[in-house]
Amino acid sequence: MSAVSSLVPARFLTITAHLVIVITIFWSRENNVRACLPLDYTQEQYDDEDRKLVVALAVTLGLFAIELAGFFSGVSMFNCSQGLLSLAVHCSASVSLSFFVFEKWECWTYWVIFAICSVLPAFVEILLFIAVFGLKKKPL
Repeated sequence: MSAVSSLVPARFLTITAHLVIVITIFWSRENNVRACLPLDYTQEQYDDEDRKLVVALAVTLGLFAIELAGFFSGVSMFNCSQGLLSLAVHCSASVSLSFFVFEKWECWTYWVIFAICSVLPAFVEILLFIAVFGLKKKPL
């Protein structure tokens, strides 16, 4: 089995693992929101932090849609560079977000994980979309 054909299922599995953990955070975000707040907090502070986390999770799901569209359309399915990048960041995100849930990290850490592990591969996916469909170039 060649390295490229090994990347495809591994990439799909890590994206799926990252997606499942993000959905799990949606369901169990109450504990993470409380970790972001001081011991003595108001309902308004709770609602504000909850809203910020929901926005971050919703944007993450939107970026998943972009990346999965590129993956399933074939634009980046067999692209080694995108495959390795995606595999590395989604694997890192899966591990980091598992700690985020179980260790009840503060909410600002989600934004760091989001920037590195969701925005970066989606941005590269958009560039590949532009190269393939906009410039009519063959994927690398």
